[in-house]
Amino acid sequence: MRFRPCIDIHNGKVKQIVGGSLQDEGDCARENFASDREAADFARLYQKDGLAGGHVILLNPASSPYYPETRRQALSALAAYPGGLQAGGGITAGNAAEYLDAGASHVIVTSYIFRDGQIRWENLERLRQAVGKERIVIDVSCRKREGAYYIVTDRWQKFTDVKLTEAILEKLGRSCDEFLVHGVDVEGKASGVEEDLVRLLGGFSGIPVTYAGGIGSMADLERFRKISGGKLDFTIGSALDLFGGEIPYEVVKKIRL
Repeated sequence: MRFRPCIDIHNGKVKQIVGGSLQDEGDCARENFASDREAADFARLYQKDGLAGGHVILLNPASSPYYPETRRQALSALAAYPGGLQAGGGITAGNAAEYLDAGASHVIVTSYIFRDGQIRWENLERLRQAVGKERIVIDVSCRKREGAYYIVTDRWQKFTDVKLTEAILEKLGRSCDEFLVHGVDVEGKASGVEEDLVRLLGGFSGIPVTYAGGIGSMADLERFRKISGGKLDFTIGSALDLFGGEIPYEVVKKIRL
């Protein structure tokens, strides 16, 4: 269990948003925090503190007028901390190498391999052939529907028909190096973790998993540790004091269990 830092970029700025509020139309989202600092500033901080394996996420689609500036910020962060950050947001087999060449250690992919509600295994294979299994993180962020967790895509706006289970994690894990999982219903709300989801992920004994969503206090973090058995890495966004919250970055950056 270790802390994985994040740099989320929306409309050209480093932000923390309420996950379920993101909309491509109008580039809208409910914001918890927007920084005047450049993405590269956060990357240099994480590098100074020896925090590897964090993620840089582009939250605008390529069709957005804000996308060029969002992409510029992301690339500047990767260049500031080469090999220390993962990059996600609109990743395909066609553009993944650009982000790796820019300094990303891994690319994070969701929508490219989950399309029309299904897993597109052929696209996952194309990506694996393009960059290698060891450079791929699959984002299986999910929302609850009818008592089960289903993977969501397109900046968490669309449900797939893919239920998140240990069997699915096992099968997908043969083609990637790690998983990133946002509990979207609690993302950005600092309201406590998705306990059922954490239990599910904690029962998976394969490749590394990073959980995000709902950690709003040190008590929440301790609850997360107990439920997960200390087996999952974690990220904290808007609840971190770097992003206007109350959880001290200086404390969580030292967590290495």
